[in-house]
Amino acid sequence: MAGPRRDGASPRDARLSGLEIWLTGTPAELDAATAAFAAAGHRIAQRGTRRPLTGADAGRCRLYLRLSVATATRPSGRTPDTGGAALLDLDTARRKTA
Repeated sequence: MAGPRRDGASPRDARLSGLEIWLTGTPAELDAATAAFAAAGHRIAQRGTRRPLTGADAGRCRLYLRLSVATATRPSGRTPDTGGAALLDLDTARRKTA
């Protein structure tokens, strides 16, 4: 009998580090969010398989990402009050992937 299906590297792999994120949304939203993370200077170290959801969430998917987050700040020309969190402009990212 086959074991459980796995999507990526072993959790025992010493190379695993970085920020882990589960995204849920439409395929276009997942593409826009992934592009926004990359545009913000974060390297996508691992991208899981996009899994379609069912039932009330039909038409939406979930996606696992592992990011190497850029810890150095880059001047953006604007200073939004985000409480120290990074600001991702999903509307702009959606327009770029459409």
